[in-house]
Amino acid sequence: MLLRLDGVARSHGARTLFRDVALEVRAGDRIGLIGPNGAGKTTLLRIAAGEEPPDAGRIAVPRGVRVARLRQELDPRRGVSLHDEVASALGHLDALEAELRALEAEMAAAGRRGEEVPAALAERYDRCRGGFEAGGGFEREARVQRVLAGIGFAPEAGSRPLSSFSGGWLVRVELAKLLLAAPDVLLLDEPTNHLDLPSIAWFEEALAAHRGGVVVISHDRTFLRRHANRIAELDAGRCRVFDVGYEQFVAGEAQRREQQEAERRARERQEADTRRFIERFRYKASKARQVQSRIKALERAAPQGAPAREARSMRMRIPEPARAGEQVLRLEGIHKRYGERTVYAGVDFALRRGERVALVGPNGAGKSTLLRIAAGVLAPDAGERTLGHQVAVAFYAQHQLEALDPERRVLEELERVAELSDVPRLRGHLGAFLFSGDDVEKRVAVLSGGEKARLALAKLLLRPANFLVLDEPTNHLDLAAVEVLEEALSGYTGTLLLISHDRAFLDALATRIVEVGPGGVLRSFPGSYSDYEGRQRGEAAADAAPPQSAAPATAEAPGPEQKAARMAARARSREQTRLRERAARRAAALEQEIAGAEERLELLTAQLAEPEVYRDGELVRAIETDRSELAGELARLYGEWERAASEAETAH
Repeated sequence: MLLRLDGVARSHGARTLFRDVALEVRAGDRIGLIGPNGAGKTTLLRIAAGEEPPDAGRIAVPRGVRVARLRQELDPRRGVSLHDEVASALGHLDALEAELRALEAEMAAAGRRGEEVPAALAERYDRCRGGFEAGGGFEREARVQRVLAGIGFAPEAGSRPLSSFSGGWLVRVELAKLLLAAPDVLLLDEPTNHLDLPSIAWFEEALAAHRGGVVVISHDRTFLRRHANRIAELDAGRCRVFDVGYEQFVAGEAQRREQQEAERRARERQEADTRRFIERFRYKASKARQVQSRIKALERAAPQGAPAREARSMRMRIPEPARAGEQVLRLEGIHKRYGERTVYAGVDFALRRGERVALVGPNGAGKSTLLRIAAGVLAPDAGERTLGHQVAVAFYAQHQLEALDPERRVLEELERVAELSDVPRLRGHLGAFLFSGDDVEKRVAVLSGGEKARLALAKLLLRPANFLVLDEPTNHLDLAAVEVLEEALSGYTGTLLLISHDRAFLDALATRIVEVGPGGVLRSFPGSYSDYEGRQRGEAAADAAPPQSAAPATAEAPGPEQKAARMAARARSREQTRLRERAARRAAALEQEIAGAEERLELLTAQLAEPEVYRDGELVRAIETDRSELAGELARLYGEWERAASEAETAH
């Protein structure tokens, strides 16, 4: 057991967030913490991390177990560089290194006095050195660089101050620190929210290699399906734990609800029978004892017998838009630069009526730029943007929540985009997005992230539009709200252009995938996101496959197109062979470098095994410095060798 919550409760004023929460986290656990927005999931993680005390119950953490939470509320610390902030996650190694230096100084002093190094001192040194090596002390720099690259940071970003990064990138910084620190228990709050699809793939690999326990809040259904082996559902003040994966949980949810409904009806029938008995025999002396017994039983059963409040769900309906022309959007010769960086240099892009196109690619490739140009909210430096006949655009920005006026009330915020004819239906429209009664008088500043997202969607969908442009529309929504949005968009008859990191959402909606690659190069793939992933895997397999031998000649002479295709295939095969042979030569050269470096490392280690070395503290420190640098160099060489060997393997 790494972490246990026993009877944990938390209230806000008169409102009970949750009570009697019991949850145990073990090594290897991947617990998906799900539930509606406002149920208290983030608060529960803060309590589990020891950042806040519970109102009742206790948190048990065995001695030596480290628990860490991914924070979403960050201080940019303007004077700190990205590299130094991420490297601070390995600060515990600094203490170990300082202890090593102190122990070396003691041993050196003993050597200068001509004394034997005490066995206890040597044992402490060995233990400290072992902990330093096991913690990756000699490979610190290589580990920092690997994590930064995997999480999506460019190599030159390390020297930039934190203040130069947006909030989403700062969350990546915190995630990088967590992965480096490798605590025994990871508490993750929407870890994939600010990652692009390649970074999500890397993060999933890193998480799969984590040996400790994980509790994760996520609305990414693909992530939950792949990783969660237990589900903790926090709803209506209760936490129910299911020892099944997410797919099994969803499959059993309908059956559980049917069972709960059947139990509720049975309780109601029993209560009705009890009330009839009480009314019938209340004034009969011979039945007085039975009547009193049933009255007490009814009072005791009241809290459990009361009908459970049905969870409210969004009833999102997208207004039927006017029919647009066949061509909805055409971008021709689009150029866009940011300072010295060229994002697009003459790109063309078009959309036809009814298409549902998803833009994919790494962060920084230009997806949001293309989306904003398509929506008409960002002007290109050159080129033409043409909308089709009767096209009405509605744009949902990734930072739409920041555009809400915190001083306005919910109803007032919706009135900002309403026309006079909309006024009679504004309250009903807000009700469909779970703002009812006094909720419409709340100030935007006090709304949760999920409530703000619902309000932004309510504004977007108030007026009919036949061209929806959506940038990360599922951010801040809980699982139920994401599914409602997905269902509403599935029935939408207009044209859709979107960016999302939610792979299940993309798979349900997209009819075409456009990949935005380096240099603003666009590649179009018809079909769903799963189709696109399949083609990507096929391309990767084809690139890795050995060249095929020439097909036997046939009686029929090939036509010009066949000849051209064969020539192109032979050219590709020759190029692949050349690249693989170059990789093989590089791998062989790296093997020799690695052998030499390992030999030098062994010599330095042998020097440290000599007692007389410790008479000179400066010499010990110099040897340790050389060993540390050599270990880092070895880590780099091994990384290069693995890549080269992987490329060269396909040559056989």
